[in-house]
Amino acid sequence: MDRIDAMRAFVTVVSEGSFTRAAERLETSPQLVSKYVSQLEQHLGVRLLNRTTRKLHLTEAGTYYQQRAQQLLNDLDDMEHQLGDLQTQARGRLRISAPVSFAIRHLAPLLSDFQQAHPAVGIDLQLNDRKVDIVEEGFDIALRIGHLKSSSLIAKRIAPVRLVLCASPEYLERHGTPRHLEELEAHRYLRYSYMEQEAGESVFKWLPGRGQYTSGDLVSNNGDVLVEAAIAGAGLALQPTFISGAAIQAGKLRVILPEHEPEPMSLYAVYAHRQLLASKVRCFVDFLEGYFGDPPYWDRFA
Repeated sequence: MDRIDAMRAFVTVVSEGSFTRAAERLETSPQLVSKYVSQLEQHLGVRLLNRTTRKLHLTEAGTYYQQRAQQLLNDLDDMEHQLGDLQTQARGRLRISAPVSFAIRHLAPLLSDFQQAHPAVGIDLQLNDRKVDIVEEGFDIALRIGHLKSSSLIAKRIAPVRLVLCASPEYLERHGTPRHLEELEAHRYLRYSYMEQEAGESVFKWLPGRGQYTSGDLVSNNGDVLVEAAIAGAGLALQPTFISGAAIQAGKLRVILPEHEPEPMSLYAVYAHRQLLASKVRCFVDFLEGYFGDPPYWDRFA
């Protein structure tokens, strides 16, 4: 016996006043409705209805059970409708993981515009440059930068991410502008801790012999710090243009060896499942597509 079906059959019999009308409403046979009610009484060990040829009468137990069963069925229907709304309408809390520098510089306007378009969606944005486990840590979506390896996650490419080697005009005046890759050996390098993790080992072709830390390098896990240090004349920085682009456009940094620019990385939206995707996630992924322009607005200096 399906207890929900039996409960619904009993409540419908009471509201309709007969097994025949209840069967019509439930689009089934009177015999099956009667069977459900009998099985329910046997399961509960009490009589719920007294049946006569003309009318049905609720017992005391039946009256109590009908009231509670009706409330439970209403709650069940409400829950199912709300779950359906989550799939068809963008609503609920959207948990997002995003890289620190990218989020600080470029996500606030996007999130504001998204919530204006989808006011029923709340945003919980967590910033972290490590690769979070979106399933284990309860994120709906993660923004990631790099060359993604194959995995069970779904990844949608949002925008290209260029890497450029740059330094301040003052630094280049003091130490000279490198014209060839070999000349980089003589310069101070501002190193991003996660560069190899995101861009791959091939990025070190830019810096022959500089795959290991050396004395005099400045190392940080934050690209904004390195770009600001480069602006201050501390050395050469290999950084994405979404961080360095504004300084390059303003003349505070100059691009070095553009003919050797590394292969672009990408910004991806990563989420766990393609099917039965919550509307809030689907709407956010669709909203991301094309938002930053093609090419992205932070590459205007080029």
